[in-house]
Amino acid sequence: MLVYFWGFLYSNYVRFWLKWILRLLTRKCELQRVFDGSKAGAQRTLSIEHSLASSKNKVLRNAVHVEEAEVEKCVRDVMKEKKIEQKDTGFKTNLHISLLQISGYKKLYLNVENLRKVPYDSDNEEHEEQLIELWNLLMPNENLKARITKQWCDIGFQGDDPKTDFRGMGLLGLVNLVYFSKHYTNEARQILSRSNHPKLGYSYAIVGINLTEMAYSLLRNGALKSHLYNMVSGSPQMDHFHQFYCYRVNLPLLCKLQSVAWQIRTVYCKA
Repeated sequence: MLVYFWGFLYSNYVRFWLKWILRLLTRKCELQRVFDGSKAGAQRTLSIEHSLASSKNKVLRNAVHVEEAEVEKCVRDVMKEKKIEQKDTGFKTNLHISLLQISGYKKLYLNVENLRKVPYDSDNEEHEEQLIELWNLLMPNENLKARITKQWCDIGFQGDDPKTDFRGMGLLGLVNLVYFSKHYTNEARQILSRSNHPKLGYSYAIVGINLTEMAYSLLRNGALKSHLYNMVSGSPQMDHFHQFYCYRVNLPLLCKLQSVAWQIRTVYCKA
């Protein structure tokens, strides 16, 4: 109760007067102080995002929802509202980058969400081509005997038709599996080989789909902001999400996927 009360008090009263006092002392607005006091990266962009979203000024609040194409105009509007000279190229550049990161993250989430909502369709030629590509990348020396076959279990699907395993993550799960197998083929095949261990084995494809769910959840709740704001000086793209899927979900995939599989298995057994 006290924490809630203090949060309300700070957001509605204390923060305003604190900003006013600091502006009198430094002759700089909060945005300027953030840029002056922090290096480029997640800490700076997150602070800028919080400052804009918490502002009582409508122009500043709307800045966190600006589309990428309108970022440049938004920067000019913010500078006008805060009475910052347009010739201040340092502030203009820094705010432009921060807004690109903020708007890009929101756009990336929408793109990932839209892909997740696409159900796997066995009548869709493109979907089928991606599935066959996954098999060929992982099992180059073995041909599929049929579209529906128990062979799919060899790469970690649960049954003879993989489409049923994509129900939760939709086409996103397949796209991530194909991306990793295409760009890191040797590593993918080594991990698949390890998955067949008689005692410590795991279902390669199912674990991959679970990792997709983890990455998607982190993106949705904003936990990926720090990673992407640090890694991308601009607008994050779908390729950055795929790279995170490959390298940054819990532990490096090549060396630690087996441990992650056991963690997932333990969590689901307890649920």
